[in-house]
Amino acid sequence: MHKLATLTTLTALSLGAFQGASATELTVSTWAGPNHGVNTIVWPTWASWVEEATEGRVSVNVVHDMGPPGAQMELIADGVADVTWLFHGLMPGRFELTKLPELPTFEDFPSEHASVAYWRAHNEYFAEAGEHRGVEVIGLGVHGPGALFLAEPIESLDDLDGKRVRIGGGGMADISNALDLTGVALPPAGTYEAATQGVVDGAMLTLEGLRSFRLAEVLPNTVQMPGGFYRGSFSLVMNPDTWASLSEEDREAIESVSGERLSRLFGYMMDVVDVRGIAFAEERGNTFIELPAEEVERFQQMAAELPGKWKAEAEQKGVDGEAARAYFLEQLEVAGEEEGLSADEVIDPEA
Repeated sequence: MHKLATLTTLTALSLGAFQGASATELTVSTWAGPNHGVNTIVWPTWASWVEEATEGRVSVNVVHDMGPPGAQMELIADGVADVTWLFHGLMPGRFELTKLPELPTFEDFPSEHASVAYWRAHNEYFAEAGEHRGVEVIGLGVHGPGALFLAEPIESLDDLDGKRVRIGGGGMADISNALDLTGVALPPAGTYEAATQGVVDGAMLTLEGLRSFRLAEVLPNTVQMPGGFYRGSFSLVMNPDTWASLSEEDREAIESVSGERLSRLFGYMMDVVDVRGIAFAEERGNTFIELPAEEVERFQQMAAELPGKWKAEAEQKGVDGEAARAYFLEQLEVAGEEEGLSADEVIDPEA
């Protein structure tokens, strides 16, 4: 009986160890505030999708403040965390192809469509260029129309002369140069304090930043441009060793809820939080400034050389920039004709 009890105990322990080993928890490093849409919508929804697709074999644990935004690539490459999201503009010199969806188009379109088109263009033209070497790309995203938030109102672009404006790199750095602004490199979360202390006179950010980074409270004037002054590109990435350690079944399951679907989710989130950012600012009596038509045309002329500059940079990386941009714009239209995500497919505490 003693031998039988011992055998039964060892069997139970072995089974428990086997079951524990078969369950995988992905650690997600996130760097925006807890109320940002990526943390309230994207990660909870993706976590739910992953757990359902893998039948509970893989779970997701989101951890805040593991490192600053610009250090996220290194955190994942070194295996400190398994998954994160990157803003490409914070790593100048590394990412150039990612500027494609950031170029101003002067046309309005949802971030959801742009993120889907970007995912397709990346796979068609950019994946082999190696800008994301060291990590596995599991999704891509494009934020909404970039705006200019200012402490004082303006009537023309000339009123921006001498203004110190927060920028975050990437396409917005090119735009700030075109506008002859004095760019001040700051992470989004540091903009509120910088504006409060008078370190900056304004900021280039998305409309969701009016609320998520509380900029409506300190920069009450929002200057908009048709289609945005710029857009911003992101990637959602995983450590390659983590990816390789998953079973083939679980990799296929995670792929089914990542890639284009995760990219679509990111864009969906950006569209939702932009609307909420505008409402937050309007409730506080902020001013939304539409520049005269001649000023819009003037800015278009300032930005006219940016697509050509990007194409030249793409050529240096062995990418046909002309074809890639045409494909992106084509897929932008295609995505607009497809069925998008609905509210009942996502987790959104405020819906």
